[in-house]
Amino acid sequence: MCSGEDQQFIQTITKTLNSGIAEFIVMAADAEPLEIILHLPLLCEDKNVPYVFVLSKQALGRACGVSRPVIATSVTIKEGSQLKPQIQSTQMAIERLLV
Repeated sequence: MCSGEDQQFIQTITKTLNSGIAEFIVMAADAEPLEIILHLPLLCEDKNVPYVFVLSKQALGRACGVSRPVIATSVTIKEGSQLKPQIQSTQMAIERLLV
């Protein structure tokens, strides 16, 4: 069962892709139901945004700094962010995986 909160997060991720601000997308392979995120890889490819699956929504939640499972996340760069080089490096690493 997918929570309303999960659906809101997926809508927000879709908006970041459609608006061109997503640097890359990370999705959990154990998302339930998986169908809720299945449109994201197609949209990523359409928008030329790299994406990657991780094994666990629990691990993705921890990586996002929250205590709950996360089924997907969009990574964006704020103007002037000190993390920009790290985000771009990760983005390039994901792109190399997709080739």
